[in-house]
Amino acid sequence: MALHVRVISQHPPGGRCILYAGYAEVLRVRLGARTEIVTSAERDAHGTGFPSLLVNGDPVQPADGAILMPADLCAVLATVAGQDEAGLTGLEDALDVPLQRMLEGT
Repeated sequence: MALHVRVISQHPPGGRCILYAGYAEVLRVRLGARTEIVTSAERDAHGTGFPSLLVNGDPVQPADGAILMPADLCAVLATVAGQDEAGLTGLEDALDVPLQRMLEGT
């Protein structure tokens, strides 16, 4: 199944917008996802405004209600996007890299 990842970001991007763009880049490199980053002035986290990350048109919802974590994305990719377990091997660790960058402020 083709994988399309869209990040809805504010301009200029801030914390979660930068994080979600980092996740999209990992998915592009690791899974060959088609990615795009669009800007919006509408604040609607995990919906139709920023900060949001959509997989194949559906916004990914964070388990904690606040911030998408690598496990959230892997769960969606395994169920909604039809990625097999072999394709997801090591993906959570790769997605952790942009998360750690954000947490460290670099």
